[in-house]
Amino acid sequence: MLELLNGFVVELRNAGLPVSLTENLDAMEAVQHIPLEDREAFKYALGATLIKNNAHWRAFETVFEVYFSLRGSEYRIVDGDESSMDEMWREMQEQMRQGEGKGGAGGSMDDLSPEEIAHLLMQALLNGDQAMTRAMARQAVQRFAGMEPGRPVGGTYYLYRTLRNLDLDAMLEKLMEASRQQVGGEMTTLEERLEREEFEHRIEEFKGEIEAEIRRRLVADRGAEAMAKTLRKPLPEDVEFMHASRDEMLALRKSLYPLTRKLAARLARKRRHGRKGPLDFRNTVRHSLSYGGVPAEPKFKYPRPAKPELMVVADISGSVAAFARFTLMLVYAIQNQFSKVRSFVFIDGIDEVTAYFKTTEDITEAIHRINTEADVVWVDGHSDYGHAFEVFWERYGKDVGPKTTVLFLGDARNNYHASQAWVVKEVAAKARHVYWLNPEPRSYWDTGDSIVSDYGVHTDGVYECRNLRQLESFVEKLA
Repeated sequence: MLELLNGFVVELRNAGLPVSLTENLDAMEAVQHIPLEDREAFKYALGATLIKNNAHWRAFETVFEVYFSLRGSEYRIVDGDESSMDEMWREMQEQMRQGEGKGGAGGSMDDLSPEEIAHLLMQALLNGDQAMTRAMARQAVQRFAGMEPGRPVGGTYYLYRTLRNLDLDAMLEKLMEASRQQVGGEMTTLEERLEREEFEHRIEEFKGEIEAEIRRRLVADRGAEAMAKTLRKPLPEDVEFMHASRDEMLALRKSLYPLTRKLAARLARKRRHGRKGPLDFRNTVRHSLSYGGVPAEPKFKYPRPAKPELMVVADISGSVAAFARFTLMLVYAIQNQFSKVRSFVFIDGIDEVTAYFKTTEDITEAIHRINTEADVVWVDGHSDYGHAFEVFWERYGKDVGPKTTVLFLGDARNNYHASQAWVVKEVAAKARHVYWLNPEPRSYWDTGDSIVSDYGVHTDGVYECRNLRQLESFVEKLA
């Protein structure tokens, strides 16, 4: 068990979860006080001691299901091996005799047609028979997944093959019809909705049983370490903006709010605990009266730092569109932490889009308007940083001041046009700070048509910003 737990913790760390030695020891201690045969209690005891962030639960659960899946010879992938199904088949025959009378003639699993398999599954789901549902999940995988020992195929493929043969969408309507027949007539709207939700829940549980069965067989065939590596997915903070799926983008949006709260707290603390200002002579003399006129307690004028101003200049061309979308969401979320926030987007032309954020509370709508209404195309709609920066300086350069922090967002791939890096130099001379965020890996910088170093030499720093973890690190510097 200790060796298994150690491998489990190592895989959690490989997946990116921060598990310290102390937390490892806490987990070892916790499992001594729970019954190991209670799988759920064991799972949550490990989760309570090893997980600190709710966003990491899904990664933890995946690794747990691999390392502590049920194991045994019955899960090995062996062509034509049906011996492990004999007991289950006898139970199914008994269920069929108690149902509509099918299957009473005996025989083996191989004799069942797909229609009879579907009928058995329907009876299990209709009656909420969990044992029968698990048995049917095992039989469905055995019959339809087509798993072969040593075959380098992912579990998703086997899951697709199994579900395709079961046609669970049609199963839901059959279950609803059978339920109506059981009550002897039409159901009320509420009863209909509750019954449908219950059957949908049972079907989802059945799909989960199929996934677990496939996973158990793959673990038995390939080993826990190999399967954990195959199923490993990046944590939310490590998902790359440029390649995030829709669901991952939604999760990233939710992660923005804690990040903005952290920024707000850091800015407030920075303003509140600024350095002491010059001596306040009048206040010192006033307080010296309590010491007989001796200025024993000097008083100082505390500076009142104002909120900084922020100007964001973002490339929204196709190569970095996903990154720009996410950073504009960040700008929208943190605008209350700055006295003034102005946003600009460009491709080969540039346009100010500050008003789009102020006229709506729906950030999705604002970004849609930016993508469809902003005047960012000058000639052909291909990136031209040089021309866009020149126009920015001509139109808005006078607005850059000593309180302004300017943030450039883009990969600096300029299609071999003139860089006009002097604009960034002039901005840096007038602004408080100038930063550049690049969504490309650092190894790609200054390759091909990338000229990020031409601009970077005039800034206070160029930062690789491909995921939330890197963005959070930069926000701490910004504060």
